Amino acid sequence: MHLGNFESIQMSLTKEIQKRRTFAIIAHPDAGKTTLTEKLLLFGGAIQTAGAVKSNKIDTATKSDWMEIEKQRGISVATSVMGFEYRDIKINLLDTPGHQDFAEDTYRTLTAVDSVIMVIDCVKGVEIQTEKLMEVCRMRNTPVICFINKLDREGRDPYELLDEVENKLNIKVRPLSWPIGMGKGFKGVYNLYEKKLNLFTPSQRKLSDDRVVIKNLEDSQLDELIGTNNANQLREDVELIEGVYPDFDTKEYLEGKVAPVFFGSAVNNFGVNEMLDTFIRIAPAPKSRNTEDREVVPTENNFSGFVFKIHANMDPNHRNRIAFLRICSGQFERNKPYKHVRGTKPLRFSNVTQFMAQDREMVDIAYPGDIVGLYDTGNLKIGDTLTDGEEMTFKGIPSFSPEIFKEVINKDAMKTKQLEKGLKQLMEEGVAQLFTFDMGSRKVIGTVGQLQFEVIQFRLKQEYNASVEFAPMQLYKACWINSSDKKKLDEFIKSKNRHIAHDKDGKLVFMAESRSWLQMVQDNYPDIEFHFTSEF
Repeated sequence: MHLGNFESIQMSLTKEIQKRRTFAIIAHPDAGKTTLTEKLLLFGGAIQTAGAVKSNKIDTATKSDWMEIEKQRGISVATSVMGFEYRDIKINLLDTPGHQDFAEDTYRTLTAVDSVIMVIDCVKGVEIQTEKLMEVCRMRNTPVICFINKLDREGRDPYELLDEVENKLNIKVRPLSWPIGMGKGFKGVYNLYEKKLNLFTPSQRKLSDDRVVIKNLEDSQLDELIGTNNANQLREDVELIEGVYPDFDTKEYLEGKVAPVFFGSAVNNFGVNEMLDTFIRIAPAPKSRNTEDREVVPTENNFSGFVFKIHANMDPNHRNRIAFLRICSGQFERNKPYKHVRGTKPLRFSNVTQFMAQDREMVDIAYPGDIVGLYDTGNLKIGDTLTDGEEMTFKGIPSFSPEIFKEVINKDAMKTKQLEKGLKQLMEEGVAQLFTFDMGSRKVIGTVGQLQFEVIQFRLKQEYNASVEFAPMQLYKACWINSSDKKKLDEFIKSKNRHIAHDKDGKLVFMAESRSWLQMVQDNYPDIEFHFTSEF
């Protein structure tokens, strides 16, 4: 290749990477995450009117909740991926399920993003699910922006909320916007970062632009706009904030040490714009990723990426599966053969899509930070790495031991084949985990929460025409086992045969019935290693 040519390719790759922002929105259920997602899409011009999540008046159901069960329950159970352009920046937004029963899907999604927006309900403050998700962000020092939502309701004191975020989520905060009043007396938000005032008018459907630039808070125009009491309160607040908090430091934010905070009301489309404008300025472009051997930098010439999610039957008319691939380096090209590191033969994909929630468009080329959907007939699994030829595996998409176990009972012997197929596909999507006992080949599903069983039952019936019931089982933990001494391992399997199962990848699992019994077994078999995650 001609050197000048190589340099221009390198430059265009760098330029494409700098244009991208890939992030997830995380929150406790009902904090307003799906609504915020909608509003971001509205600003990106990706949709014309936002659909409210629980409203019947608006004829369009929200764009990012497209599975039948989500529409019925008003909750997000599958992670949606949406791409849109905003001010020449290509934004890839991953909406995660807030419901804690789907925590594992969310943990995996967080491995595929470069930063996170965390939504907090100003009435309820920091809730338990938010704390758990924040721990996952902590593990990777993921940069976090905090959006305090629902200011159109009477909520808690903003200072109190900031303290709670610092204490419970163990991160320093720096407000970049500040609310004027709350609930019925909510007047607007003052943008501390740009020194602009945004006045509140409750309109949720369309975009309106009524920002007032007030360079000097002593300006008497402020009193006319929001009343003298509010104006004086705002002046005091701003003075206090600027006095208490150090100046916002982008470097500290990028290292995951400080979270900038914005206030607003997503349902009224308010305060969202300030956050988005600041986000595209400060949020990180696609970052490096670690494989088991080395660090992969996005600007490398060779392509690499990993699968973090699989979804079957996105289109009810076609029995297909889509693998979601995060591109980490180089450029991905349609129809080019790539090395499937776990597999034996190269794979090429002629059907490659990027998403706008339900809508998809075919793409020929994608760059680091992009998420593409690969139509797959069953070759790919969660955690798989694709490369231009290098043998390497990206780190970190484990399965955790489930908390609830139930046996699958087939209600229709004629539909055994459909059931097998449905279970296999749903498990490869990572909806739950399947353990097959060696003895009597009983099938047991393990999940993090109760709701997943309803989803599995519903989807088996809808998509595979298989009817099942679930019988509860008294199990404490699924432990992946291995040993350096094959003879000892075989002896263990023989003696504990009725408690041995295999997971969907064929790995050996010991199904422990109680904590104390597990402890006893561990003491009796010192040569056997027991693991609570599948990655060891």
